[in-house]
Amino acid sequence: MEVKINSVHFNVDQKLNDFVNKKVGKLDTFFDGIIRADVTLKVAKPETANNKVAELRLSTPAMDNLFAKKQADSFEEAVDLTIDAVKKQIDKYKEKLKNK
Repeated sequence: MEVKINSVHFNVDQKLNDFVNKKVGKLDTFFDGIIRADVTLKVAKPETANNKVAELRLSTPAMDNLFAKKQADSFEEAVDLTIDAVKKQIDKYKEKLKNK
């Protein structure tokens, strides 16, 4: 799976880059058909708390693109929340396949 990280108006440091790649890479264990993961990181309103936004879009041939967007105090927390949301979407899709 190819992981592409886009940061809006800031540069991602290596530590955050490694964290995102590690976390998103684990999604392969839940669903084999993931071709690409696009992660967008941005700061919503710099002067407020809870202002880090992470968006995650997974491209797969088997189903429509999966998308989640979450906001938290840190980018790490926001990435974790988006991955949890996408995992739920994958589980729903797999359940739907099972029932067909």
